[in-house]
Amino acid sequence: MSAEIGQPAPQFTLKDQDGNDVSLSGFQGKQNVVIVFYPFTFTGVCQGELCEIRDDPSTFETNDAAVLAISCDTRHAQKQWADQQGFTFPVLSDFWPHGEVARAYGVFNEALGCANRGTFVIDKTGTIVVKFESANLGTPRARAEYEQALAKV
Repeated sequence: MSAEIGQPAPQFTLKDQDGNDVSLSGFQGKQNVVIVFYPFTFTGVCQGELCEIRDDPSTFETNDAAVLAISCDTRHAQKQWADQQGFTFPVLSDFWPHGEVARAYGVFNEALGCANRGTFVIDKTGTIVVKFESANLGTPRARAEYEQALAKV
């Protein structure tokens, strides 16, 4: 199963780094959402990507978009990492059932047991407007990709 442009985004509720439930449905009718799947907590490329969002959230704020970062790591590892890095957006754990949300979005990497570097922009109606994925786990997403994607909501 893969989440497709023009279709309703697969719904989920995951724990954030502080143990709070975050549901995609909670944003519907209120705010656009950018789901940022990333492979592994405490890794260089992932840290670079999320720190770039942390350091300049203007593209997301201008487009009334919440950022939800998701990996298959445990909530406890993400809590330590998010605190160290000062992330101000939810860092969600798709740990158990392992990769269930990443699978629903078609970005779970079966060979490595992690999410691929996939992004989904969801409008206020809950519809997927844009999706894009890096060529491989070692290639970060470019800031321009977010800007182009958010221009479509």
